[in-house]
Amino acid sequence: MRLGFAVKVLGSGGLPTHDARRWQSGPHLRWSLEAMHGVLDYLEAQDVDMYRMTASLAPYATHPDMPQFHNQVEEARAELEELGARARRLDLRLSSHPSQYIVLNSEDPAIRAAAIRDMELQTQLFDAMGLGPEAVIVLHVGGAAGGFDAGLDRWEAGWEGLSDRARDRLVVENDDRTYGLAHVMELHRRTGVKVVWDILHHHCNDPDDIADREALELALSTWPAGVTPKIHYSTPKTAMEERKRKVGRRVEKTWVLPQLRAHADVIDPIAFEQFLRETAAGLDFDVMLEAKAKDLALLRLRDQMAERGIDLSPGARQATRAAAAQTTAA
Repeated sequence: MRLGFAVKVLGSGGLPTHDARRWQSGPHLRWSLEAMHGVLDYLEAQDVDMYRMTASLAPYATHPDMPQFHNQVEEARAELEELGARARRLDLRLSSHPSQYIVLNSEDPAIRAAAIRDMELQTQLFDAMGLGPEAVIVLHVGGAAGGFDAGLDRWEAGWEGLSDRARDRLVVENDDRTYGLAHVMELHRRTGVKVVWDILHHHCNDPDDIADREALELALSTWPAGVTPKIHYSTPKTAMEERKRKVGRRVEKTWVLPQLRAHADVIDPIAFEQFLRETAAGLDFDVMLEAKAKDLALLRLRDQMAERGIDLSPGARQATRAAAAQTTAA
């Protein structure tokens, strides 16, 4: 399987991932793509073949009141094609995950319209890069105002507002508070949308008591043949935090215990090994790691797995798939 991480690069002293300047400075997609080449340099050097790009590559490109930013995809088409070609040469799986403010099932028509604009932009970027069907855009269901059924109905209506290309790119993820796996599987039943299973979210929010193996198989079954599914994996934070505040002339200290849903800095290697050997045995999918230490967490986990007899390097994956192809041909 591929192992990936999300957005920030902490190695090499930290790397920029996009043009983060305010609108007054004239930011542009071209600068973001230049920064992405630096990221790809790092991924190639570290032998990492899966990465979640920021959803802010094209700054202000969907802002309704800033039309000067609306044509960035066309203006940078050649640069997008170049970056996409390089990603394909590296066999690099790319994706994006727009923020929690992109809500396809909002009760507010303006927010729904903004979510559709953002989905279409992400789709245009991926299409301009020439990325295949494994390059997906992840969204949560959103809010549950009026109850779960009403929220799912609104999401389905939002789905209907998307282009066919955007629907092909979209995957929906179970969340840690509201919409569990059964809810997103219902959306798959209604629309055919693919499902990304988040194991930590499932452990936080599983009202239907679905066992991990069954949950994983259900989510993987929503992906079409020939397209490798992906899941999200993280370890719950266990470290407490010290808070200080000044009270008169003295400093008062308190300790804050972590919530179960908070992500740890790194991945628990023992739990991950158990997941691979038991829950995931015999199944084919990729894993997006969601850890605060980002690429450093991925590299450490890969080394720890190798010490325990599990080779997760891209070379091992390619050799395994080549052997499977030969067996099938025979």
